[in-house]
Amino acid sequence: MEVKIGVQHAPREIVLESGQTADEIERSVAEALTGKSQLLSLVDENGRRVVVPADRLAYVDIGEPSTRKVGFGAL
Repeated sequence: MEVKIGVQHAPREIVLESGQTADEIERSVAEALTGKSQLLSLVDENGRRVVVPADRLAYVDIGEPSTRKVGFGAL
């Protein structure tokens, strides 16, 4: 699942491929925005953890689940 995170006062967005479902990501974002957690923490497919302060979130774009393409169709 591709996730794009916009951070206030940052020129670039954070893009990661997450193994989490859209519902899990949305739940984490909701907890960060409602104040239950002061940090948004997500883990990508390689095990890298991305942590963003909740008060600096501009937007979170949750994409469609990515399918792995193989062969000549992947070009």
